[in-house]
Amino acid sequence: MKKILIGLGIAVVVLVAGFYAFNAYIYNEKQAVATPDYKNAEYIINGQRVKLTNGEAVTEAAPGSASKIVTRYFGNELKTDLNADGQTDVVLLLTQNTGGTGTFYYVVAALATERGYLGSDGYLLGDRIAPQTTEISPNPRHKSVIVVNYADRAVGEPMTTQPSVGKSVFLKIDPSTLQWRIVEANFEGESR
Repeated sequence: MKKILIGLGIAVVVLVAGFYAFNAYIYNEKQAVATPDYKNAEYIINGQRVKLTNGEAVTEAAPGSASKIVTRYFGNELKTDLNADGQTDVVLLLTQNTGGTGTFYYVVAALATERGYLGSDGYLLGDRIAPQTTEISPNPRHKSVIVVNYADRAVGEPMTTQPSVGKSVFLKIDPSTLQWRIVEANFEGESR
């Protein structure tokens, strides 16, 4: 009986140590790196961390692949307080070319913190669109909601057609996860 209790005690210690080690690993993986300049921040595009250097990042498409993924700062900056902490954050667009003919546009945010800017998850606007403006939502019920306006192609039009259909997406950043949420344009409740 004594051996069983000692074995059980060792198993509990190993499980607790494993839990803390795993928890520390998850915590470190989720920690974004803050930088003094949002053009040198790290963003999440399609689930992959992309660290910009002077507004650009080049990574391999796949291990051993000859093609490269190029992510670039596009602009359309909007400086505003996205998380009501009194600091000026930046919303901007990035483009990503994955080796084919497409140019994918993403909305990202750089949240200002005491350590520097933290980059958000990227929200995909579309492939080969024509970005227009990025602004604060005109809906007075929206709190910290941004609007990205762009032109896209009509349903069924080929990708070679020039974008001509105006579209807008209303977005709000979740400061705890750094992910975008879509907000309805005419939302009647309060957006917190």
